[in-house]
Amino acid sequence: MGLVGCEENGNAEGLVEIPIGSKNEYKRMDSDAVEEDVALSSEGMPKKKNTSRNFVFGCAIFASLNSVLLGYDVGVMSGAILFIQEDLKITEVQEEVLVGILSIISLLGSLAGGKTSDAIGRKWTIGFAAVVFQSGAAIMTLAPNFGVLIIGRLLAGVGIGFGVMIAPVYIAEISPAISRGSLTSFPEIFINIGILLGYVSNYVFSGLPAHISWRIMLGVGILPSLFIGFALFVIPESPRWLVMQNRIEEARAVLLKTNESERDVEERLTEIQVAAGMSGAKKYEAKSVWHEILNPSPPVRRMLIAGCGIQCLQQATGIDATVYYSPTIFKDAGIKGNTQLLAATVAVGVTKTLFILVAIFLIDKVGRKPLLYISTIGMTTCLLGLSLTLALLRDGKFGIELAILAVCGNVAFFSVGIGPICWVLSSEIFPLRLRAQASALGAVGSRVSSGLVAMSFLSVSRAITVAGTFFVFSVLSALSIAFVHTCVPETKGKSLEQIELLFQKEGEGKGGEVEMGDVERLVQGE
Repeated sequence: MGLVGCEENGNAEGLVEIPIGSKNEYKRMDSDAVEEDVALSSEGMPKKKNTSRNFVFGCAIFASLNSVLLGYDVGVMSGAILFIQEDLKITEVQEEVLVGILSIISLLGSLAGGKTSDAIGRKWTIGFAAVVFQSGAAIMTLAPNFGVLIIGRLLAGVGIGFGVMIAPVYIAEISPAISRGSLTSFPEIFINIGILLGYVSNYVFSGLPAHISWRIMLGVGILPSLFIGFALFVIPESPRWLVMQNRIEEARAVLLKTNESERDVEERLTEIQVAAGMSGAKKYEAKSVWHEILNPSPPVRRMLIAGCGIQCLQQATGIDATVYYSPTIFKDAGIKGNTQLLAATVAVGVTKTLFILVAIFLIDKVGRKPLLYISTIGMTTCLLGLSLTLALLRDGKFGIELAILAVCGNVAFFSVGIGPICWVLSSEIFPLRLRAQASALGAVGSRVSSGLVAMSFLSVSRAITVAGTFFVFSVLSALSIAFVHTCVPETKGKSLEQIELLFQKEGEGKGGEVEMGDVERLVQGE
């Protein structure tokens, strides 16, 4: 097989004839052909460039709509639980179960999501996730008692599990390397938008009678999923999944929409085929994929540690406890009254949403690792500050202001770094043949950590106080700094195929310049 440069938006010279698929024919790029291609590119590039960027941007937005559902559920439940307690007379343990069970059960969706997306495609898995969540949300809205409410919560959790796993994978596979980081952060943006909408919904409907208010709060969450149905008719299937199905012409058609020149399309198509081990369109069976994940080679082991580790640490630092139980935190600081508590949580939601936009602008300029350092160090400082404030300055005006500042600071630093970047990393560091299943495993780690934190926060806080609980979170956040330093590589500006080489012993110290031959030897060697 002939070799081409591995940069996704780079130039290729001396491309030899490469038969790929049944209908593809390549002509040798001699000087005349190159000159003609360059002339055509320079003449039509501005329009093509803008068109491809807008198309990819639109796909990323539509693919991220499921994340609004997760964010809204997290945000709205923090306030709705106050009225559910009053209406259904649930106990503190039932409250913890209701809040935390969604994250725990979502691991089933995440685990099934990898295999499902390999079977039916990334696009239709996004749609399936929306349908399942919508069913659960409808049951919760109409629930007459705690038992039915839990059934709806379980269904919603499964849908969310599918959604959080598949959106970053789809966006990473359809995006060019130069903008993949910011685009893959879109699901995190939409999670934050959903959280903010949930907080606002709490505040708006808090004046209604208890037996009505929480039902309307939960019912509004059905609306975003209606837009996903429209999205399915707009977004294309992932070109990498199409290649894995040996649907080469369809993959080429998608790449023509998402890349700026036909030459880039052919280079990327060749890269994807080599990375997928596509000699005669060979397919990897799910059994062999899981065998490789459960019995990993050293490079794959390093990928799993980095991808799954960052997912677990993201939640172990207590972000979901901060979001779900922000009214409890502010009540402990000294704020009285449901309306005042919910108004303070709106400030948290606004902060979290605004700072995720900072990450989007910086992730492909500054890089993943510097933002992770800023994020984890800042979170550690804020969590420790919140712990000390709740322990020493509670019930005073100054203590309340410091508590609000510490909570807002914690969510701001989370949104700047580890919040979006953990999803970016887990969707880009794994080889194509393992990407869906390994990303699903990372999502499981995230959901389990989130569920354990959410389901134990009230009990742990009763045992060691809210201040003591946040001191534990600050210690875990400090550990995440060391993890980033030792286990997470910088992936900014590299193609998905190049990133594989970062985890190879022989690739250490080579930087970002990688030849296609190295990728081919890597795939064949594994």
